[in-house]
Amino acid sequence: MKTFHCTACHSLVFFENTRCLTCKRVLAFVPKHMAMLALEPQADEQWRCVGEIGARETLRLCRNYSEHAVCNWAMPAGDSEPLCLSCGLTHTIPDLSVEGNEQAWLKLETAKRRLVYSLLTLALPLKGKVADPQDGLEFRFLSDRVTVNGDRARVLTGHDDGVITINVAEADDVYRERMRLSQHEPYRTLLGHFRHEIGHYYWDRLIAGSGNEAKFRTLFGDERADYNAALKVHYDRGAPADWTERFISAYASMHPWEDWAETWAHVMHMVDSLETSHAVGLSVQPARPDEPSMSVPAKPVQARIADFDELMSEWSALTYVLNNLTRGLGLSDAYPFVISSPVIEKLRFVCQVMTRSAPTTTREQWAPEARSA
Repeated sequence: MKTFHCTACHSLVFFENTRCLTCKRVLAFVPKHMAMLALEPQADEQWRCVGEIGARETLRLCRNYSEHAVCNWAMPAGDSEPLCLSCGLTHTIPDLSVEGNEQAWLKLETAKRRLVYSLLTLALPLKGKVADPQDGLEFRFLSDRVTVNGDRARVLTGHDDGVITINVAEADDVYRERMRLSQHEPYRTLLGHFRHEIGHYYWDRLIAGSGNEAKFRTLFGDERADYNAALKVHYDRGAPADWTERFISAYASMHPWEDWAETWAHVMHMVDSLETSHAVGLSVQPARPDEPSMSVPAKPVQARIADFDELMSEWSALTYVLNNLTRGLGLSDAYPFVISSPVIEKLRFVCQVMTRSAPTTTREQWAPEARSA
């Protein structure tokens, strides 16, 4: 993610901020400008932009910002929709009558906004279900429930025909860590769930019926293999002993669809982290020329992933530094992955698919307001 500054006083601010700590002005992220803008209140719940970006434009805060404080985005004052691009993609929110669910909703929307930012940066197709019922996207945040006969009906995080469901429990750090340990996963985050599930969505949009199937099957395997059978084998026997030689994660070895989604999510991790490191001017300049190094290129994200070999070189240097820093703090590796040669080719293919997709997002394609569970 790029570095943001208050457009009024130019102080450093962050993507999640709602107010500049220096000049105290209200802040909002505006997708049109891909920037955090300082705002001044006007009549009729409208706000005027302060600074050169969006100079004197009039905006309206997302309803989830003004009424629920779970958002920090804004849209043009004349926009008829009550919700911003990101919140509008949420079809079902957690039941707010349940204690803790409002905080969970905040965490879910915060992670989703970072996902949407990346999708916009990559110019990937992004439509809501109402505008495009067949190919559109929507999110549902659901909780496990107890049925009338006392059984517990579990909500499975997953994707189905453009509908991404996230179990609200994943927003609970203790639950998520318990699941990570029980599943023997080195990495499990809320943002990781969003990036993985959006990978399934883009398989449907960018691979199925696109002419890319043959190359996909060469790298990932035949997705026509029985998914439920593969799932049972995975949970009965676990990942193959040599999975690190062919897959980015143990779960990726379960089925070609999961391999794709895990690899897609990994590219999104890489792009976001490298954009951040470049935005803050981070470089890696070792004393020896044979050690990992990284410069600070002035390239937009799409150009960066188009040069895949350079991307991988930078990623190797950044993760080398990250892991040594966290080890020095007595923590586990920040990047607990090993990238084999087959995985590199899979990552390359995902980057190629991303860069070839058309920028089709428009305001008319965004989803309608969310409905409570």
